[in-house]
Amino acid sequence: MSQKQPLQLTADVLVIGGGPAGAWAAWSAASRGARVVVADKGFLGSSGATAPGGTNLLYLPPDPALREEAVRKRMKGGGFLSEPSWIHGVLDQVYESLELVESWGYPFRRDENGVPMRDHLQGPEYMKLMRRAVIKAGARILDQSPALELLVDEHGVGGARGVSRLDDRDWEVRAGAVVIATGGCAFLSKGLGCNVLTGDGLLMAAELGVELSGMEFSRQYAPSAAFATNTRGRLLNWATFYAEDGTPLHSEGPRPHDFLPKMLSKGPVYAVMDKADTPEKRAILRSSHAIFFLPLDRAGIDPFTQPFPLTLRYEGTVRGTGGIRLVGEDCSTTVAGLYAAGDAATRERVTGAQSGGGAFNASWAISSGTWSGRAAAGYALALGGRAGQRSLRPAGGAELAGTPGTSAMTDVPGIIGAVQREVFPLEINYFRSEPVLRESLQRLHGLWPLVQGGIPGGDARERVRAREAAAMVAAARWIHTAGLARRETRGMHTLAEYPHTDPAYQRRLLVSGLDDIRVKFEGGGEVPPLPAPDRAAHSRPPGQRGQEPLQPSGGDAVRKEVTPV
Repeated sequence: MSQKQPLQLTADVLVIGGGPAGAWAAWSAASRGARVVVADKGFLGSSGATAPGGTNLLYLPPDPALREEAVRKRMKGGGFLSEPSWIHGVLDQVYESLELVESWGYPFRRDENGVPMRDHLQGPEYMKLMRRAVIKAGARILDQSPALELLVDEHGVGGARGVSRLDDRDWEVRAGAVVIATGGCAFLSKGLGCNVLTGDGLLMAAELGVELSGMEFSRQYAPSAAFATNTRGRLLNWATFYAEDGTPLHSEGPRPHDFLPKMLSKGPVYAVMDKADTPEKRAILRSSHAIFFLPLDRAGIDPFTQPFPLTLRYEGTVRGTGGIRLVGEDCSTTVAGLYAAGDAATRERVTGAQSGGGAFNASWAISSGTWSGRAAAGYALALGGRAGQRSLRPAGGAELAGTPGTSAMTDVPGIIGAVQREVFPLEINYFRSEPVLRESLQRLHGLWPLVQGGIPGGDARERVRAREAAAMVAAARWIHTAGLARRETRGMHTLAEYPHTDPAYQRRLLVSGLDDIRVKFEGGGEVPPLPAPDRAAHSRPPGQRGQEPLQPSGGDAVRKEVTPV
């Protein structure tokens, strides 16, 4: 812990996370007269999955027929786990919010009649604008200040503690309400903008007993050049795919959704964007998504004429569906004063069992951020500013103080690498099967005791990374537990032994707990029990279970795990 004097602040609302959802939550709360502090792990405006690229949106005019059709398609595509009222709510909110964004100065494209086309946002311009809006509304931003644990008392949540990476100084914000908008968990897979998304908010909420929902719907990978991090793969629709010996891997026509995973599981795959066969087409593609070409240009590769190797980077719950369970339309949780928004919150009520990039995800960030900020402000202001008078205690467990009788957490890179070996490989987490997933879960259970020790005297970077390791271990265990419990195929979740959709599972699954994980149906009802874990097996150090010893996660970890060489 830093020896510098901690920064101590009092606010009505604390927003943890500075992506789109966090920015909208902060603006929404501050616009209602609340004193707001935003603590972002990076720099609000440039960190997170949205800032580096562009995103499309669900922008539909208030036409009943159009919206009913959009709701119908989403219900079917999401395996009928979503709710029409929530989808309509997102469509309404996005329509209103994007008018605000334009009034703040965002330069939307216009059609031939001069009508703004509010169906797409460029991440850098969008998030720069959101930072200005948050500051103008009166919120205070703590950049490079990751939160480590929540503060609670018998009345509910009352703030959080963290550390500033700028000056290695602890901070504490006492607040009447907290919005968790920390994003999902991509397990440090090096996807563009995702390396700040390690499931921290999920762990903080779970330490308060909050349940998680939809964690099984996290079987999401995105294509990238094997030597790069850019996962904006839509431009690969212009590509032809080849094996290492130059054999074409696909004929003309639409490709199956699992084309790349199947091909990469057999050997290296290369792409050439030769379907853009004129200078005009190539110029349009470059101008529409310049960041896609940056790593290729730096490598001296002309992607329109030269092959480049591909990989798949795991995106977990970032483009999955699962997250903190919401119990109210205001994005409230089961803990008083605690709200969740964006990728940190479950999107099941809107997206069901199938999510993806942009569209509903980006629209959900805007909507849930607005709703949670508004509700948090109302809750906190009703308390009359008593946040600073409460007897609060820290709620953090894993990593922070160390559990009595445990040793220090000494091999953080090794633990992170071990988690990645259980979630990155396609043969474990994409082509899911009961025996493989069960064995992987056993190994993950064996990692949990290793994250109970603290980091004595660690600096800010070491403490944050240790907390991230604990969050990733927890998230992986929830994902595999939920995946085994949903014995069917629905949306983005599959189990080889259960290839069909089962009407009995047309219900949302909840997981909770840290030392012992529990799973149940939302609304009651028993879930068929999972086989009892082999406590003897997963209590032994990972290196004694027949797997490779713990190794630090290196820069090529994703490529080596996902793309066979």
